[in-house]
Amino acid sequence: MTVVVVANGCTDDTAAVARSFGVRVLEIPTPSKTAAMNAADQMVDGDVRIYADADAPLTAELVRDLAAAVGRPGIAAAVPRPMIDTSGSAWPVRAYYAVNARLPVFRNRLFGRGVIALSAEARSRFEDFPELIADDMFLDAVIGADEKVEIPAVVQVRAPRRTGDLVRRVARAREGNAEFWRFLRAASPEYGVVADPVPGPRSWSWLRQVLLRSPGLLPAALCYVAIILLAEAKRRSPGWSARSGWGRPESVRARR
Repeated sequence: MTVVVVANGCTDDTAAVARSFGVRVLEIPTPSKTAAMNAADQMVDGDVRIYADADAPLTAELVRDLAAAVGRPGIAAAVPRPMIDTSGSAWPVRAYYAVNARLPVFRNRLFGRGVIALSAEARSRFEDFPELIADDMFLDAVIGADEKVEIPAVVQVRAPRRTGDLVRRVARAREGNAEFWRFLRAASPEYGVVADPVPGPRSWSWLRQVLLRSPGLLPAALCYVAIILLAEAKRRSPGWSARSGWGRPESVRARR
């Protein structure tokens, strides 16, 4: 197994810490996740590629389970089951994720996990990752629905601690979604986008589905809607950029 850590646009001692563990380290000046993945892909080969966010905790057991899953016939991609850690988060953050975790859009999809495993055949379907914020939505669109699997293993996803940090994270995610749809409309055949991309206009119908199943979540749903509206206003505000500061909440970074 080859482990590659890409320090992309880092100004701290990330690279030095990674090297102390004896793994391969690549430093690039560009603060772009897709640039990091493309650079790492040039350094490795093999039957399985596992891409992980910097704040996604990986264990040897999780890596083995993901590799075994994509080694099964007909499976091109595998993801773990996400568990959102809201301990220490403000109550609006907890309310938001109480609803978000139940949205049906995340079922049988690759995004929102922080970790994705691809088979060699799946990775060969495109040359480079396009420059997108929502790289996981891109992968979800190039892998057919019957080729994806969610394994029982859990990956812990840390929620922001402060409400303002959550609003910034959601704003970045919404900009990533909008950018993805622009890309999808203009995508060339080389990317092999399948006919089952994430449906775009159904967010409010998904929310209705959550409330029909769990009407006690109505107060949380109102908070969820408020955060979405605040995030959309931020996304559309003059001078705001989804790529400035990575959109990563400082309250998450501080707890790593």
